[in-house]
Amino acid sequence: MASEPERSAGNFAGKVVVVTGGAQGIGRAIAERFHSAGASIYIVDRNAQTGRDTVSSMAHPTIALATLIQADLNDEGAIRRVAEEVGSRSPHVDILVNNAGIEIEQSIEDLTLEAWERTIAVNLRAPLLLTQAFLPYFPISGGAIINISSIHASHAFPNSISYACSKAALLALTRNLALELASRKIRVNAICPGYIDTQLWDDYLKSVDNPEQLAEATKALHPLGRRGLPEDIAGAALFLADSDSSFMTGGQLVIDGGLTLRAHP
Repeated sequence: MASEPERSAGNFAGKVVVVTGGAQGIGRAIAERFHSAGASIYIVDRNAQTGRDTVSSMAHPTIALATLIQADLNDEGAIRRVAEEVGSRSPHVDILVNNAGIEIEQSIEDLTLEAWERTIAVNLRAPLLLTQAFLPYFPISGGAIINISSIHASHAFPNSISYACSKAALLALTRNLALELASRKIRVNAICPGYIDTQLWDDYLKSVDNPEQLAEATKALHPLGRRGLPEDIAGAALFLADSDSSFMTGGQLVIDGGLTLRAHP
C-alpha cells in the first residue's frame, strides 16, 4: 500500500509575519505554523510573560527568529509604536494576522458603554489602525492580511452583542480593504472560527457550575463531533497567505466543524 505524500507546509523562508494576540491560543498556533515554515515572526501581545514563554518555545538555531512586542491594542499610540518597532528591525512585512480580540459577555440590560467601546477598539479599530500603520512596510510585490473574525459575525449567541457586532464589522472591513488594496497586490481575507479549544475556553469551563456537561453539549453542536483546535485555524491562515490562494481576496473561511450548518445550533 502506497504511503500518503507529505503535506506541504508552504515555504515562507525570508517572509516576515506579524501576529497580534500571538502568545496563546489561536494566535500562538498561527505564529508557530508560520515559524515552522521558515518565516520570521513578530508576536504582538499584552501579556509579557506568556509572550516570552511562547517566543522561547519557538527558539531554534536553524529557523527564522521570533520576537515579542508587548502592547495593548486598546491604545492607539501603542499600535503606532508596534509598527515603528517592527519597521526598525525588518525592512519589510509580508503578512499581517489581526488575531487579537476580546469577548465580554453581557446581556442587553447589563451591557456597558465601556465594555462596548473596548471590544470595538480591540476587535475592529485595532485591525484597521494596524493595517494603516503597516502599509508602508509591505513590499511592491504585495502580501497578505488575515483577519480573525468569528461565526458570531453571522449567527447570534446569548450575551454577545458587542463581540458579534465587532466581528461582523470586521468582515465588512475585510471586504473593503481587499478592494482598496488589490492594486497594491495585498490580499485581505478573514477566518471565522467556531468553538476552539484554547486556554481561555478551559478557564471559562472552570468558571461554570457543570463544566463536563457544557463541554459535552458544545461538542455535540458540531456535526464533526468535536470542538476545533488552534491548529485547525493555523492551517487555514497558512493557506490564505500562500500562493495556493493567490486568486482569493475579500473572502472568508468558516472553520467550525459544521456548527453553523444547523438551523438551530
